Amino acid sequence: MIPEGVKVVALNRRARFDYSVEECFEAGIVLLGSEVKSVKDGRISFPDAFGEVHEGAVWLRNFAIAEYSFSSIFNHDPDRKKKLLLHAREIKRIDRRVREKGYTLVPLSVYLKHGLIKVELGLCKGKKLYDKRSDIRDREMDRDLQRAFRQRGED
Repeated sequence: MIPEGVKVVALNRRARFDYSVEECFEAGIVLLGSEVKSVKDGRISFPDAFGEVHEGAVWLRNFAIAEYSFSSIFNHDPDRKKKLLLHAREIKRIDRRVREKGYTLVPLSVYLKHGLIKVELGLCKGKKLYDKRSDIRDREMDRDLQRAFRQRGED
């Protein structure tokens, strides 16, 4: 259920399949004017995006925001790294966890909250192939169960 005042712009569904999410953080993002307009149009791509802590700040890499078509020649670079806005204690916590083996900072979704663009970050650990197979099996079992309930209700 989406809270009031929140409009989801994009979801990274692949991230929840490839990683198990340990902890989530909400972060603001520093953008240029043309980037804001492109994000609000939904012209973003972040399947391979990840976060990194560098010099006490969290940066988002491989987060592509398409150029805004109605902008002038002074458009933004679609592949530049974006700075994320988090509290200092959150940054320290993320830095400690990312330094541990196997943890990655992955953007899970981008949304508008009261007119501001926010990024949901997940502190994730990579899944093994057998974990992914288990998730697929569970999903198929749930789907079959729902189908059986529907058919039983129609009789």
